[in-house]
Amino acid sequence: MNLSGFFFKRIIVFLIFSCFIITSAIAQEKNEKVKSEFWKHVRFGGGLGLSFGDGFFSGSIAPSGIYEFDKQFALGLGLNATFNKQKNIYKSTILGGSIIGLYNPIQEIQLSGEFEQLHVNRNFDENYVSNLDSNYWSPALFVGAGYRAQNITIGIRYDLLYKSNKSVYAQAWIPFIRVYF
Repeated sequence: MNLSGFFFKRIIVFLIFSCFIITSAIAQEKNEKVKSEFWKHVRFGGGLGLSFGDGFFSGSIAPSGIYEFDKQFALGLGLNATFNKQKNIYKSTILGGSIIGLYNPIQEIQLSGEFEQLHVNRNFDENYVSNLDSNYWSPALFVGAGYRAQNITIGIRYDLLYKSNKSVYAQAWIPFIRVYF
C-alpha cells in the first residue's frame, strides 16, 4: 500500500467524522433552542390555604402550571392536597388534580374552564358518629371569569356539577385568586 493512499483514506475518515460532529452540534443547538422556546411559554403558580379556629384546622396546597399558546389561550394541569380536622368530630384528606383552560378575549378579562377530580377520605370520630365515614371521588366542572392584571387574576367560578352532599366546597359559586409567574 502506498503512502498517499493511506493518507487519503485517513483524510476521508477525518472529513466524515468532522461532518458528523458538526451536524450533531448544529442539531443539539437547534434542539436547545426548541427547548428554551417551549419553556418561555410555561408559567407556574398555584395556591396555599390555611384556616383554623376553635378546634378546627384546614391546610391546602395546590400547585399548577400552564402553557401559553399565545396571548389569548393557555392550557394547564394542577394538583390539590387538603387536610381538614375538626377536634373530636372528623378528619379528612382530599387529593386530586385538575385540567384548566384559559382564554383572554382582551388583556384584562380572563375566562376559564376547569375540570377537577378529587378523592375524599373522611373519617368521623368514634365518639361522634362512626357510620358517616366516607371514601369517594368528587368531580367538579368550573366555568369562571375574572379581572386580570399582569400575572394575577381575581374572579369567580361556578361548579356545574355541584352536589351539596358530595362536593368538597360549601357552595357552587367560589371566588378565586389565580397567580402565574
